[in-house]
Amino acid sequence: MSVATANDKNIAVLTHLGGIFFGLIPGLVVWLWNKDGNPFVGQQAREALNFQITVLIGYTAAWLLTFVLVGLALLPVIYVGNLVLCIVAAVNVSRGEDYRYPFALRLIN
Repeated sequence: MSVATANDKNIAVLTHLGGIFFGLIPGLVVWLWNKDGNPFVGQQAREALNFQITVLIGYTAAWLLTFVLVGLALLPVIYVGNLVLCIVAAVNVSRGEDYRYPFALRLIN
């Protein structure tokens, strides 16, 4: 792996943190913009995108389960999990380390 520059780290951090507020949009934009460019940024954008797709699937399933009241308990769990894991990812990539989300479906290669 090549050494990530400060700019690469900043882009990766913003991509992961952007998922908290904007869902899969930051990961998608950065991945499309840089998928063939810097390997560190491209990989981290793909990780963020895959995780946010997984979160979206989780929110959809929880919303559907609100009709049997189980989803009401799942919605805050998914929210807190998204918040915590995005912050952990941002901290790791700010150090120049690769980060893989533990619960992400690997849909985008």
